[in-house]
Amino acid sequence: MPTIKQIAYLAGVSRGTVDRVLNNRGSVSEETAIKIREIAEAINYTPNRLGKTLAIKKKNLKFGYILFSSTSSNPFFEDVVRGIESKAKELEEYGVAVELRYASIDQPALQVKIIDELLEHGADGFVITPINHPMVTEKLKALTESGIPFVTTNSDIPGCGRIAYVGSDYYKSGETAGGLMKLAAGGKANVGIIIGSEWVLCHSERVAGFTDNVKKNAPAIKIIDIVKNNDDDLESYAVTKKLLEEHPEIDSLYLAAAGVNGACRAVSEVGLAGKLTIIGYDATKTTHKLVQDGTITATITQQPFTQGAKPLDILLEYVGMEIKPSNDCFYTKIEIKIKENL
Repeated sequence: MPTIKQIAYLAGVSRGTVDRVLNNRGSVSEETAIKIREIAEAINYTPNRLGKTLAIKKKNLKFGYILFSSTSSNPFFEDVVRGIESKAKELEEYGVAVELRYASIDQPALQVKIIDELLEHGADGFVITPINHPMVTEKLKALTESGIPFVTTNSDIPGCGRIAYVGSDYYKSGETAGGLMKLAAGGKANVGIIIGSEWVLCHSERVAGFTDNVKKNAPAIKIIDIVKNNDDDLESYAVTKKLLEEHPEIDSLYLAAAGVNGACRAVSEVGLAGKLTIIGYDATKTTHKLVQDGTITATITQQPFTQGAKPLDILLEYVGMEIKPSNDCFYTKIEIKIKENL
């Protein structure tokens, strides 16, 4: 079992210095503190479990978790919820209660209302997939000013005061999609882009990364139009069908949001299944099937289970043990999936 003595040896410091860093007691240089935490993480060091559990139990912690609505239109979030539920079960050992609530991506006022309700219920911290809207941004800044910590997951708002972000590097993910489009379409394409909402930073960042990449590396790839589906399958079907009928020159689609099933149903209905280059996201059951039958060319995954579970670990350490996150951003893996490796 890893010990403080081992960490001290590997870091070239005293055991007292390691103890001060891991328990946030006393002054240690930032460089040394980072080195010690990295070594502790690398060797899977865990402080005395019993003592830690008893100390946290005394606090009777409550965490609020606000997620984009998990529906059949966005099955990605079903895997996020599995991560939340799994971690919440673990946290019961520490006497921590987790309350999960939902708001759709076009309901900033509801997100603010839920935050207020969870505060009334005694929430000591939050995890949130934030809507990138001034109303939500101001509320999150107010939480920071009040000393209420929160972690953003899946999507982010720069400068909102969160202690950490867990999720994909969406700009890099968009660049990856642009590179895939270049390879799959032979460097020349007329692309239609479908996003969920301009209020969700991950969607706009994906489009920015995609656009910047193709402008720089594949100038023969033209973006014909960008339409919005609000992460809804029915709306996705309607806007995709209209997009393809109004722009017959489109030979490729970049699905930068949910609503994949609806979009692909429209593709099939207009007789283009298997004839378009389509790049999308995630590996839900529906997407898996569409990749297997050749409708979707490739999909990019982003570890939804981790996006659900890890923010609760960060909050527990921050609120329960006064351990600050070792990083500002915890990026999930960007993995490309095609028919042969799903």
